[in-house]
Amino acid sequence: MDDFPAGPACSEPGRPRLSVVIPVHNGGLGFERCLRRLRDSDRTDFELVVVDDASTDDSPRIAEQFGARLIRQPRKTGPAHARNAGAVAATGELIFFLDADVAVHRDTIRRALDRFDKDPTLDALFGSYDAQPEAPGIVSRFRNLLHHWVHQRGDFVSDARPVKTFWTGCGVIRRELFLELGGFDPKLYARPAIEDIELGYRIHRSGRRVVLARDVQATHLKRWTLLSMIRTDVFQRGVPWMLLLWRMKIDESDLNVSRGQRLCVGATAAALASAPFVAVVPALGFVPAAALATIMLVNHAFYRFLIKQKGVVFAFASVPVHFVYYCCCGASVAIALGVRAAESGRERRIEAAGTRVDSAEVALSGRSQRRGESIAQSLGTFAETGGRDDDSRD
Repeated sequence: MDDFPAGPACSEPGRPRLSVVIPVHNGGLGFERCLRRLRDSDRTDFELVVVDDASTDDSPRIAEQFGARLIRQPRKTGPAHARNAGAVAATGELIFFLDADVAVHRDTIRRALDRFDKDPTLDALFGSYDAQPEAPGIVSRFRNLLHHWVHQRGDFVSDARPVKTFWTGCGVIRRELFLELGGFDPKLYARPAIEDIELGYRIHRSGRRVVLARDVQATHLKRWTLLSMIRTDVFQRGVPWMLLLWRMKIDESDLNVSRGQRLCVGATAAALASAPFVAVVPALGFVPAAALATIMLVNHAFYRFLIKQKGVVFAFASVPVHFVYYCCCGASVAIALGVRAAESGRERRIEAAGTRVDSAEVALSGRSQRRGESIAQSLGTFAETGGRDDDSRD
């Protein structure tokens, strides 16, 4: 057998079962903690591959200090391209994608590997953030607790349930399958976006199995602001996700886009639409009140969870942040509809001009849809002043 780099705690070289791949751009102290927690895992027989996406801080040096196999990008290419580079360089049978601002628990890797050991038909899995967010502030704690709550719900059997998506914050996939499907799409998602979700849909369409394992958890170290939440939810997630669903003709009703959450988005839109007219028609005041009641009713279990975790005051303070979240969801739908309408209008003009519909036009249509998603992502630059372009989106 050929010799390959051993994991951080391996005394002898050999082909590892698992390769941990982490893309990083100016990871800072959070990245160092990410690597420290990996080193403290109860399973350290893995290969560590870090792809430095043109960092200007000490991230490359920190990676090498922790025994990582370092791949340096000469220019910033985005997390999709960086993860692809790491997967190509990896030698393990399984690839554990981990964000640079995520710290695994001591048993995270072991729990993930145990599932592959017990189920040879499993192709990929991902976990979730835990319920102990460490970043201060209402927005940070609400955001991370929302992620945890959403990914802990559903019909689980032995702490796992099937899904048709994927997540690179803390997710494992068979390397052979990843390469077979062509990895992430860096042309469609040159910036942090939903490249993992798009790959998950391709995995599902290929007939492979992905599960959400709620016992595979890690701590999210990211500090959120209201601006970064809005920017992420609209331009890095919401708009690209809506366009992807339409492009792939997927009827998604799981996790963040369940029917109950769609109802809350509609109620929020109704409240915003009626608010300017309440002074003129006081009877319309019942609409915002009904919308708030709808949100509270649909999410009553979530708010009880917040009370249990952080207390009554925190739960009440989270309601306005939750409302902003639903506003972002509604804005994403509206912007995506505008992008889609613009692209449809262009296609109709091509047909009206008598352009022949052949394979070249089909290719053009595909590029048009991709360009629409890229346009939607680029709009996010308007909200980026003073903010770091993080790879993590949740």
